[in-house]
Amino acid sequence: MKKVYLDHNATTPVHPEVVDVMIPYLKEEWGNPSSIHWAGRGPRKAVEEGREKVADLLNCDVSEVIFTSSGSEGDNLAIKGVLEANRGKGNHIITTKVEHPAVYGTCKALEKIGYKVTFLDVDGDGMIDLDQLRSAITSETVLISVMYANNETGVIFPIKEIAGIAREHKVTFHTDAVQGIGKVPIDVKDLNVDILTLSGHKFYAPKGVGAVYLKRGVRIQPLIQGGHHERNRRAGTENVAGIVGLGKACEIARRDMERENEHLTRLRGKLEKGVQERIPFVRIHGQNAKRIPNTSNIGFNFVEGESILLNLDMKGIAASSGSACTSGTLEPSHVLVAMGIPLEELHGSVRFSLGRDNVDDDIDLVLNELPPLVERLRSMSPLYSAATGKGVDINFDTVCKH
Repeated sequence: MKKVYLDHNATTPVHPEVVDVMIPYLKEEWGNPSSIHWAGRGPRKAVEEGREKVADLLNCDVSEVIFTSSGSEGDNLAIKGVLEANRGKGNHIITTKVEHPAVYGTCKALEKIGYKVTFLDVDGDGMIDLDQLRSAITSETVLISVMYANNETGVIFPIKEIAGIAREHKVTFHTDAVQGIGKVPIDVKDLNVDILTLSGHKFYAPKGVGAVYLKRGVRIQPLIQGGHHERNRRAGTENVAGIVGLGKACEIARRDMERENEHLTRLRGKLEKGVQERIPFVRIHGQNAKRIPNTSNIGFNFVEGESILLNLDMKGIAASSGSACTSGTLEPSHVLVAMGIPLEELHGSVRFSLGRDNVDDDIDLVLNELPPLVERLRSMSPLYSAATGKGVDINFDTVCKH
């Protein structure tokens, strides 16, 4: 059976070139990078070279890069670290209703212990209103956190404009760029953001390594105590092999991004066009907004998205219904709820997120398997039957009597 992986927003396979550069730091160069003797010198040099490659991708100074274990840790460091460093200045946070759980859940938890949080609305395409953002800022606002690109829909937010608004009001601005880094060019100097978070496993580096860009002069309190690592901003022995891999992934992204974006944009267009032509009652969520090139969130009326995913999996096709961090829950996507997607459509959405190794044959397989699969599942839906006259014919009076 041919296997097709279309869930790259959950995680990506490690690039072969990344694996190659990591291996020496799992075998020969195993020393602690904080050690001053011969065993630590090679790993320390490798960590700093990795830092330079991250800085090159972001267009920042090497001193502004902090290594972490993940995007979730980075988001928590950004949010809680800024709040802790600014105690007494205010307790108000502004974010959106469509953030990744690493931001959304963190803000919800902070709300429970007394912080005030404004969750900005989004429109039907998943975009915020900048006027609502401006009006939400108060004298107590110490942080604005808005993601660069949504992990479920791929919608890109106007980060440069948001950063400008934050700067006008002297409010620290953080962006979770986990889904944007490596997929689209991101220049922190041009955007003028204060803090940015990224995660390696979203762009062909290994799991367990990420980074935070912290603009020079921005105050932050470390979350993890116990060592002088990362210029006293994040204690813990560095993941040397992971950092080497992350640096290589950044280098590859700079080299290949333009070509890959053209490839992925074409494949996504083929997928969306084919689905819309072959399957009725579908909606591309966020279609009218600017999106990262690899992501397509498609809503199928009259059918459960989980049923589609299970059946696709049996055909060797891997996709998802949204964030991997919320898989296993029956709750509808908070992103789609915020976008005002009708109740009957909320559970029928599937996210296809493409990657560098996907080819036309992969999309052809999906377009061959998906239409009959959806039609078969819809044939068991009373709502589909009522709307189209097809499928099951259920006498609800008889059902109710029993």
